[in-house]
Amino acid sequence: MFFPRDTMLTRVSVTGLFNEINYDIQLMDGPITFIHAQNGQGKSTLVKLICNILQGNLEEVRTVPFQRLDLFFDNNSRLIVTNRNQELSTIMQKNRVEEEIPENVLADVLSALYIDPERLYTCDDLGNLVPSIDLYMKELSDSIRRAIGDSMTLPAVESDEKLTDADLDQMFKNIEAKLNFIRQAGFQPTIPSNCKFPPTRYEISEKHDRYRSLALSLRTYADRYYPLAESIVIYLDIINTLFVNKRVDINDKGFLQATMDRSGTIIPLNRSSSGEKQILIMFYLLLFKASPGSLVVIDEPEVSLHVSWQQQLGKFISDIARVRELKVIISTHAPAVIHDRWDCAVELGDSRTN
Repeated sequence: MFFPRDTMLTRVSVTGLFNEINYDIQLMDGPITFIHAQNGQGKSTLVKLICNILQGNLEEVRTVPFQRLDLFFDNNSRLIVTNRNQELSTIMQKNRVEEEIPENVLADVLSALYIDPERLYTCDDLGNLVPSIDLYMKELSDSIRRAIGDSMTLPAVESDEKLTDADLDQMFKNIEAKLNFIRQAGFQPTIPSNCKFPPTRYEISEKHDRYRSLALSLRTYADRYYPLAESIVIYLDIINTLFVNKRVDINDKGFLQATMDRSGTIIPLNRSSSGEKQILIMFYLLLFKASPGSLVVIDEPEVSLHVSWQQQLGKFISDIARVRELKVIISTHAPAVIHDRWDCAVELGDSRTN
C-alpha cells in the first residue's frame, strides 16, 4: 500500500455534499487556512468529514450525505472516498495507480485531530461524558508529576561513545541550557551529591568517568523531557498573555492553578469562565494531543471568546503550527478570528449541482 507518509494535505474537493453542493478548496501553503461561510453552507460538516475519514471513523462518514470526496496530498497522491447509499469506497491513487484502502488502516494515511466546537465536555477512557477541563488538567498534572518523580533518580546509561574532556565540557554547556528551560516547566533533575553541576574543566579532567556518566544521564533526561517542558512553557505563556487579572502557574505538587493578581486568591481552573476554559482546552489539545506533522481542524474557535482574544488566536496557532510542522484548518463564522490574515482565508460560495 502506498500511503502519503511525511506529507501533508494540500487540497480538498467534495461533490454532492447534502446531495447538491460542490466545493474545491485549495489549502494555503502556510500553516493555517481559514474557512468561512454563512451558516448552512456545510463548512463544519465538511471539516469534520475530513477528520473522520483520516481517523478511520467510517460509521460517522457513511451517514453524511455526499457523493465523493478527494483529499490531495503534496506527494501527488490522493485519497478518494465515494458514498453510494451509505456504501463507502476508499481508494488511494498515485501515478494513475489505484489501490483500495481498508478501513482499519485509514488512520495510517495522515494523523488528524479534530477540535470540536462542543469542546467543554469529552468522553473519558470508560466512555463517560466528563468536563474536558477536569480530564485534560489531570492528564497534564499527571505528566508533570511523573517528570518530577523521574527527576529524583537519573537514568543509568550504557554507552560506548568516546568523549574527551572537551566533549564533556561542551555537552554540559548544552545540557545546562536545556535544563534551565526545563526548570520553567516545574521540574528538574536531582544532581548526585558527589557531583557539581555544571562542572569545571578541571573537575571533568580529575573525575572524567564520573562526569561522563553524569553527562550521559543528564542528556538522556533532557532529551526525554524537553518536548514536554517546551509544550508546558508555550502553554503557560499563551494563557498568561490572554488571561486578565490572574496568572496560571504550576504549584510545588505539579498541579496547575490560577492566582488572582491583587488578592493572591487561588482559583481552581474548573472555576474559570467559559472563555477561559475554551482557551485552556483548545491550546491543551493543540500542544499536547496533536502529533508533529499532523493535520489539525479547529471548528469555531471563537466560541465564548471576547473579540480581543479572537483576534490573537491566529498568531498563537500559527506559531505552534510552525514549531510542530502542523497544517491547521480553522472553520469560523467570526471575521475577528481571521483578523488581518484574509490572505489565508477561503470563503465557501454557493456552488450547487444541477
